[in-house]
Amino acid sequence: MRFTPRGTRFFDLLADAAKNLVTATALLSDLVAADPAEREPIAKRLHEVEHQGDELIHTIMVELNSSFVTPFDREDIQALAAKIDDVLDFMDTAADLAVLYRIGAFPPGTDILVRVLCRSAELTAAAMPGLAKVGDLEPFWIEINELENEADRVYRRILAHLFEPGGDALEVLKTKEVVEQFELAADAFEHVADVVQTIAVKES
Repeated sequence: MRFTPRGTRFFDLLADAAKNLVTATALLSDLVAADPAEREPIAKRLHEVEHQGDELIHTIMVELNSSFVTPFDREDIQALAAKIDDVLDFMDTAADLAVLYRIGAFPPGTDILVRVLCRSAELTAAAMPGLAKVGDLEPFWIEINELENEADRVYRRILAHLFEPGGDALEVLKTKEVVEQFELAADAFEHVADVVQTIAVKES
């Protein structure tokens, strides 16, 4: 028999962390669309959002360590917080590298990849409050899985474009490293959904 706390502290913190993902993906979309000279302040803002995310994850860990009873298994709360943090880290790295490497125009398809991230963030933010009633969350992890598959397909096409003959090898490698962070963020969103599915199975 599980004792479920009446408070919503964990649900609220996870929801706030997920809302941060929506802000971050919007900034990433702005960065990709911006002229190279205008990207640095956007990247700095995204880094601030990532730092806010770190603080939220830290708060979740403190709450976890000080709570006798949790709404679901401690390791699942920890895993969910860590996976949300991974998404932010990949996006922050992408923005930082885009500025440091002085990436010019992003290859065709990058905007589609970022739109996948934006949609994934919206779904994740909408799903977190539903953790209090996990039986309703199956459509969430199904769509996230579909989005991750789409991200894989788009990423492969971006790579095919980058490695067409005649490109500057150094620029190709730099751009590939940045775009790879987008794809890793899509993977990380799927990992978030996997944890949510695990919680749902345990709680059903």
